[in-house]
Amino acid sequence: MDDQKNMIIAAALSFVVIAVWFVLFPPAPTELPPAQQIEQNVAGSPTAGAPSGVAPGTPDSLGTVGAPMSRDAALESAPRAMIQSPRVKGSLSLRGGRIDDLSLEDYKVTLEPDSPDVTLLSPLGSEHPFYAVYGWLPTAETPVATPGPNTEWAVEAGEVLTPETPLTLRWDNGEGQIFRREISLDDNYMFTVRQTVENTSETPVSLAPYGYVARRGEPETVNFYILHEGAIAKFDGVLEEYDYDDMQDFEGTAGPGERVQSESVAEAGWLGFTDKYWMATLIPTPGQPFDATFRYVSRQEGPEYRTEMRLPVVTVAAGATAQAETQLFAGAKEYNTIVAYEDAGVPRFIDSIDWGWFFFLTKPFAQLLLFYEGLIGNMGWSIIAMTLTVKIVLFPLAYKSYVAMSKMKKLQPEMEKIKERVGDDKMKMQQEVMALYKREKANPAAGCLPILLQIPIFFSLYKVLFVSLEMRHAPFILWIKDMSAPDPTSILNLFGLLPFAAPDESSMLALLSIGVFPILLGITMWLQQKLNPAPTDATQAMIFAWMPWVFMFMLGQFAVGLVIYWVANNIITFTQQYLIMRSQGVEVDVLGNVKRSLKLKKKTKA
Repeated sequence: MDDQKNMIIAAALSFVVIAVWFVLFPPAPTELPPAQQIEQNVAGSPTAGAPSGVAPGTPDSLGTVGAPMSRDAALESAPRAMIQSPRVKGSLSLRGGRIDDLSLEDYKVTLEPDSPDVTLLSPLGSEHPFYAVYGWLPTAETPVATPGPNTEWAVEAGEVLTPETPLTLRWDNGEGQIFRREISLDDNYMFTVRQTVENTSETPVSLAPYGYVARRGEPETVNFYILHEGAIAKFDGVLEEYDYDDMQDFEGTAGPGERVQSESVAEAGWLGFTDKYWMATLIPTPGQPFDATFRYVSRQEGPEYRTEMRLPVVTVAAGATAQAETQLFAGAKEYNTIVAYEDAGVPRFIDSIDWGWFFFLTKPFAQLLLFYEGLIGNMGWSIIAMTLTVKIVLFPLAYKSYVAMSKMKKLQPEMEKIKERVGDDKMKMQQEVMALYKREKANPAAGCLPILLQIPIFFSLYKVLFVSLEMRHAPFILWIKDMSAPDPTSILNLFGLLPFAAPDESSMLALLSIGVFPILLGITMWLQQKLNPAPTDATQAMIFAWMPWVFMFMLGQFAVGLVIYWVANNIITFTQQYLIMRSQGVEVDVLGNVKRSLKLKKKTKA
């Protein structure tokens, strides 16, 4: 069995294995509560197993709004308190105390020098509202007025929310209860929201604190099947993910145009919305039980998606004060930052990054990549260093495989003799070939192993390079300014020598507009093939002759970081295979194989 056949068989087996895996071990479906139970929870009846009962009613919605206005006009429609830190800037609305205006100082929309900062949160009334709301729910026994999403708060302490200066808001319901909300911000992306209620009346009151993150309209997404964007949660160690379409299909109902799913979390968790690189997540105190709800609301002006948390009811005695503290992460999904928050007590927060099915590979690869990036300071060279490390780790297996392949090559003359001797007797041919393998202790399948290993590794590395925020706008050399984007050079304008720009992604010519690194990919794959003579079968020879160039165009619009990995992998693999085969006494005539393949092409055309 020659190496070309090994490649075909290995690729086919790999995809079969992956398909069988998904059939035998599909993702465990989330058990949805019966619709009746969800309606009961939302209506306010106690949830079975919920600690201290559940408050009646649901967190108030902001209701219907008119046509979208400019973001600046939406910001000016309510009084505000400013937010300023080294990493974020924005404001919060004193109407409802909503955290609804946040931009990320370290991230630009594009690579242009005058590009604006990435906007994460936006106020109601803007084109894509995305905001966090907090409040209290009254109980039927003590139906006092409580602050909701439209309550007008007054600033009691602080002027600007910074990492050094928290902000305290105050609201008096006029019935003997004074509500305060102290909001603080750390040096990165974590807000701490401490809600307190001071009961100055002569009777106790029972209230339940809540918080929710809401998005209105159709959120802008990458919309790529390997990436999750939408609602995300970690409940008692179980990761749950719902695309926006999934939320519209929830089985529970809570009113006209609403679809919900509710769960009770016993010990710890978090929930919110995630984009490819950014996230807004509600985080109760670790060990704090709470009720969680995912909600979709169909509105005339567009859909609304919400993730809600409701903490247990607390009874505030006359003259006493009660408080509830939660956190809100609103920022970039930086690996080291997320890990630091997990170390600080946020349970399994690292799973907010979409690691995919091969998480047991993608997580270590991400750690290794960032280790080298911290050491080298350049993401491109870090990818090459990581590729070299992976190849070193797998070298013992690769060595055995290439030795087995070399042995098979040395047996080719004997196999030709057998073929001449037995003629068209296929059974006799198979028997004598198997006897030859047994006598020489050769294993024809051993050469498949490097390719079998390479396929899941490639999938995992692709996932890491695709989802890692650290790849975004990361430069490499000269013309490579963004490792998460395709190679910007183009063969169509001779890599910038001709006086016109390369076609953009929307053009039909984009597929042909391949850059330097995709071309290097095709060349290195082609050279790898030339370590072995071309197949004698004309059809096989044609397929393998086209394969490098097909891959070159297929991956031409992939992130250049992934193409750099593949080029580096091809070069290292070529070197390994060449040296090992030579050490086993196999003559490797790359130039001769090139010439013979060209002659075969001419013969085929004739």
